Amino acid sequence: MTILRLLWIYLRVGVMNELAYRVNFFVRLFQSLLELGTALAGLAVVFSYTDTLGGWRPDEILALLGVYFLVGGVISVVIQPSMEGFIESVREGTLDFTLTKPEDAQLLVSVQAVDLWGFIDVLLGSGVLVVALARLGERVGGLEAAMFGAMLTAGIGIVYAFWLILATCSFWFVRVENILVIFQSMYQAGRWPVSLYPGWLRYGLTFLVPVAFATTVPAEALTGRLNTETMLGALALAAALLLASRAFWRTGIRHYSGASA
Repeated sequence: MTILRLLWIYLRVGVMNELAYRVNFFVRLFQSLLELGTALAGLAVVFSYTDTLGGWRPDEILALLGVYFLVGGVISVVIQPSMEGFIESVREGTLDFTLTKPEDAQLLVSVQAVDLWGFIDVLLGSGVLVVALARLGERVGGLEAAMFGAMLTAGIGIVYAFWLILATCSFWFVRVENILVIFQSMYQAGRWPVSLYPGWLRYGLTFLVPVAFATTVPAEALTGRLNTETMLGALALAAALLLASRAFWRTGIRHYSGASA
């Protein structure tokens, strides 16, 4: 419950800060609607020439698009702003203040910033998912819903661990933000099934930059495409990356000299 309590506190702070600049809401809403509209237009063009794309039907691709926006919204709400704030605090030496607090430092840096307007993508993604589920109809049952919840949680955990590992590199390197931009660029590929890409790119989007586990795998669970091996692999990878990111974080903390050095 500690993480929820801290997240609520930082969310309240974020709300108070963002409400001072309310025009940002309309800017972000316009950007998100434009991105969604472009993505839907792209799907319409593609499926005007074919009934399936790599074996995926239009409604299944629509569900994948919903997952893409939903996970992207979660990243925008808390993961990205918190990791960017963490990198900045290492550079400026202000991480000292976080390390002296009684709560776990990793937890604090992981939820220290909340971007209120990122919820726009979460809501849009949820809306697209609802439409996709209605179109998929009875093909989605309780088992698929449970597997989707598990894979969505695992996917978000994998993305968080990946971002934390990259951000922790700031203890040794100065410009880690450039690496984060690479992830943001490659995440754009997640709006399409990774099976559509060439083998080398599919491997990169699965194991080097885990976009597939964030978008395609949850969508496969929702549409009944997920096999047991992939499901177990996603859960194992999530657990392994979370443990690895924790160990890497502890190593980085030992190398942090602070503002007084």
